Amino acid sequence: MYPVSARFLPRLAESHKPVTEVLLFMTDGRVVTVEHTGGSVPVDRGQAIRRTCTVTTADVSLIPLTPVDQLATYGARLVIRRGVEYGDGTTELVPLGVFRLDEVEGDPAEGPVTLTGKDISAIVADDKFTTPYQATGTVVGAITALITRSIPDAQVISLIVDAAIGPRAWDADGDPWAACQELAAVAGAECFVNADGVFVIAALPDLLAVTPVWAVEATEGGVYVKGTRSMSADGVFNGVLAKGDSTGAGAPVQYLAVDTDPGSPTYWDGPFGHRPTTYSSSTLTTLAACTAAANVKLQAAKAPNAKGDLSSLPNPALEPGDVIRVTHPDGLRELHQIASFTVPLDEGGDFPIGTISAKEDS
Repeated sequence: MYPVSARFLPRLAESHKPVTEVLLFMTDGRVVTVEHTGGSVPVDRGQAIRRTCTVTTADVSLIPLTPVDQLATYGARLVIRRGVEYGDGTTELVPLGVFRLDEVEGDPAEGPVTLTGKDISAIVADDKFTTPYQATGTVVGAITALITRSIPDAQVISLIVDAAIGPRAWDADGDPWAACQELAAVAGAECFVNADGVFVIAALPDLLAVTPVWAVEATEGGVYVKGTRSMSADGVFNGVLAKGDSTGAGAPVQYLAVDTDPGSPTYWDGPFGHRPTTYSSSTLTTLAACTAAANVKLQAAKAPNAKGDLSSLPNPALEPGDVIRVTHPDGLRELHQIASFTVPLDEGGDFPIGTISAKEDS
């Protein structure tokens, strides 16, 4: 979760006026405060571009009608924040993302105007290879090179133990952002852009190994609104075979990671049976690399003990991968790991949260 003050989370459960801010950074150096009437910021770990945004405004002057306006708009960026007011004249805002402005649409005479954007990983994804590209060295070094190839001043933070990779080549017209994800998987990690617009290389936290960052309780003074639970076996695997390329005369290295939790509904030796899938990459040249990649892929591929969708009062400080403690109306307590949510930019917006998995909490 994004760092906030000690009074931020309690304030979310109290009657308060949410505060939102949208800044438009034009390419000619101007910074425009967008007086907005609505919009949202969906955040979804399952999407290649993790953060997107929609902003609604009555300001028709934002529609670029002249060549000069168009020049200032193409490549512009949006910075969006949401927070709370404390009733004492102070406010606290947290970032929701740095976005490339992709579209401005509206009636130039009467409005409204809608601005849409994607987080800045879209800049890397759209900068397709125009000639064959080869990555060598280490995971962090290769990912950093791919990102700064498109955004020279990008900030890249690694929260993993770096690992060597085997040579990996991509053809012309390949997707550099997909290449970053493939390289991250070698170290059992993923690559994404956080709310500050910083590229992060990190592993998904273990649901049971981290402290919950927030309590969503269906109690008086709680932030719980509603919730559902479901189980599905569609597209679910309980084993991942990670395979690399041969580094000599021997066979290519490989490692099979399976669900070894006897209490899991997808336990490898349980009623669910054996349902493996395969992941291959020439970047995997050692058993350790195959093991790390197989384990991170398994974490996403296997069915959780339970998965759920719930709604609460909005918390703009959350991040995908955060673990929250949920208390349902019947008193059932669960630990949920967040997969997705949508932050509204108006006062009355709903705050749906999708989860990766859940475990009953004592």
